[in-house]
Amino acid sequence: MFGPRVALASLSGRSDAAWAAGGAEHAGAAFLGGIALDERSREAARELVARDREEFLPEDPLAFVDAELEAIDDVPIQPAFNVRSATVEPIEAAAEICADRDAVIEINAHCRQDELCDAGCGEALLADADRLCEYVAAASAAGATVSVKARAEVDGVDLPATARRIDAAGADAIHVDAMDTESAIADVADAADLFVIANNEVRDRASVREYLSYGADAVSVGRPSDEPAVLRRVRRAVDEWFEGGEQDHGSGTTTAEPASTPEPHS
Repeated sequence: MFGPRVALASLSGRSDAAWAAGGAEHAGAAFLGGIALDERSREAARELVARDREEFLPEDPLAFVDAELEAIDDVPIQPAFNVRSATVEPIEAAAEICADRDAVIEINAHCRQDELCDAGCGEALLADADRLCEYVAAASAAGATVSVKARAEVDGVDLPATARRIDAAGADAIHVDAMDTESAIADVADAADLFVIANNEVRDRASVREYLSYGADAVSVGRPSDEPAVLRRVRRAVDEWFEGGEQDHGSGTTTAEPASTPEPHS
């Protein structure tokens, strides 16, 4: 799906074209956004801004998606855009833009802020598998490569079962915030034929090797995605793993050394 198998994970209000270009030396993909597309999700984003969170709130969110993707058209990185919507129609429109720009559209079923969940976005969408699959199918029908950003440890959500359903609906990838359950990656990887991107506290060789040993196809870096030292460590660990063929998936261990072996910070 992309290589090197390091992604820059979306950070609302921060992950724009300049941010993606800044990390391109170390990563194979960049998930811009998230961006609220329809009025309900945009109202939720405005409420978040009112309590001092960063959010992208351009006048025309679809034009913003297009402009940001155009801005990194010549950057050597796989572009992707993380989107939120309480309704399916804007997802389809954004997917058409992403398809035209050879970008991945990522459906946000991840955010847990009350405002977004009350609007039907984020975790509320993850908990509504029928609606999530409708979004995936619409984005896939528009010709885009489709990822779903999801979270482990959500009450009432069987994440492996959801992975199987979005796979059948046309998704290509699932981007999993593992929270405190790193082994959730193995459950998802075993459940569906999706490209699995592991996220949460990816910082160094140990964290990379743990996620890859559980069957992740790639890892993503969130908050320190603008820190070159972290990105260099992660990229080096990913390259070592795949170049060395150390792929003993599902156990949480590697063939060369324990996943808990730390790497000194540079």
